[in-house]
Amino acid sequence: MDWLAFGIDLILHLDRYLDLIIRSFGLWTYLILFIVIFIETGLVVTPFLPGDSLLFASGAFAAKGSFNVSLLFFMLWLAAVLGDTANYWIGHYVGPRVFRENVRWLKREYLERTQAFYDKHGGKTIFLARFIPIIRTFAPFVAGIGKMRYGYFITYNVVGGLVWTGLFIFGGYFFGNLPFVKDNFSFIIIAIILISVVPAAVEALRSRRAPASVAPSKTSVD
Repeated sequence: MDWLAFGIDLILHLDRYLDLIIRSFGLWTYLILFIVIFIETGLVVTPFLPGDSLLFASGAFAAKGSFNVSLLFFMLWLAAVLGDTANYWIGHYVGPRVFRENVRWLKREYLERTQAFYDKHGGKTIFLARFIPIIRTFAPFVAGIGKMRYGYFITYNVVGGLVWTGLFIFGGYFFGNLPFVKDNFSFIIIAIILISVVPAAVEALRSRRAPASVAPSKTSVD
């Protein structure tokens, strides 16, 4: 419960925590943000880390002069691309075993939800998933399991990472310090999170109404 309370407090007061990190670590904050985004996109065991909201908040602090926005954008775009790439190769080497067995450190529901998203959207999932929490973390992993051709994967990975990080960082940079946004920052962060999870919720409801068998072979895309 302590971790849950901390997680809720972190989301509600992300601006305060980020401000504290900046004041405590200075330029090392770039590396901290790089690691968080890399882990959030690169490890299937950490889909709960902030993504969209952290990018937006970072952009808002860049507008205050806490970051160089160009450097921030490049580093977090690179972190997003490298995270997805690492996740792809982990899935590639782990293999389809995770679909046949109950692996303790993986939530099977998330795998099946991501597989259903793949069945509907194909290779575009790598791009679209950037904007959907949880599926964002599992999509490259499932792509690796399904042996999606790497050249195809990296194209969607690079472009998706560019649009995702650019949209939220520069959104925060240009709009994060408007009086209305500053006065309601916690509500804006919550709105970003809620809007992000709507597509995943819709897909989950559809999959419950029309369940389909899960097979890693469907993930193969050339």
